[in-house]
Amino acid sequence: MTRYTHGQHPTVTDSYRWRNAENSAAYALDRMVPGRSLLDVGCGPGSITADLARRVAPGRVTAVDASAEAVELARASAREAGADNIEFRVGDVHDLDLPDDAFDVVHAHQVLQHVADPVRALAEMRRVARPGGVVAACDSDYSGMYWYPRLPELDAWMDLYQRVARANGGEPDAGRRMASWAREAGFEDVTYVAEVWNHSSPERRAWWGGMWSRRILESDMGRQAVAEGHATREELERISAGWTTWSQDPDGVFVVPRGAILCRA
Repeated sequence: MTRYTHGQHPTVTDSYRWRNAENSAAYALDRMVPGRSLLDVGCGPGSITADLARRVAPGRVTAVDASAEAVELARASAREAGADNIEFRVGDVHDLDLPDDAFDVVHAHQVLQHVADPVRALAEMRRVARPGGVVAACDSDYSGMYWYPRLPELDAWMDLYQRVARANGGEPDAGRRMASWAREAGFEDVTYVAEVWNHSSPERRAWWGGMWSRRILESDMGRQAVAEGHATREELERISAGWTTWSQDPDGVFVVPRGAILCRA
């Protein structure tokens, strides 16, 4: 596994709780029908997992994450949501401790950009999917993100994120590479879907900009950036202030493109 660039700081995990099936897995929802078995790889704090579990119930869900801390957060999310059809495990997507042909649907959200070998990860997801089942995966594409106004502080944020993520062995521009990775992993029936997150309304700007203004200073990414010489604390503070400036601009726009694949096993 690579080092997870964002880490498990509350500025990270709390922001993930906004994610649900509708805003993060819409491309695959017609596959999430009652009675189907589901593997959710890289479940994080579990908000998407719990939502999908309600959709496939009484089907069973297995949720896996490399972080034991994330798995505990996901368990708590499931209890809060009343989702009692989920089994949680700590595991590595490169080597899943699960049998062949075990799941109707295998789902991964914002995972492949962070792993050491996305092709091997997809091959493992293919292995545990039943013949005729589906592997559904979605990742953002950092170089494709756009925003307005074009503040130099946000340009610096993008440059820094790319450098830190790549130093950790990740691929921040995963969204555009999903279909090619899937074919390398042995899939022949691959459908590519483009989706976006739009953080441009006043409410979304306040949330997105406020979150990043804190995350760049407090999360593992910021600490690593300083510790490994990618940035100084002063540079992080300038980036943080830039996020605040952007979030308060009534003309502010921020769009996150996301590439998704539906792969027939």
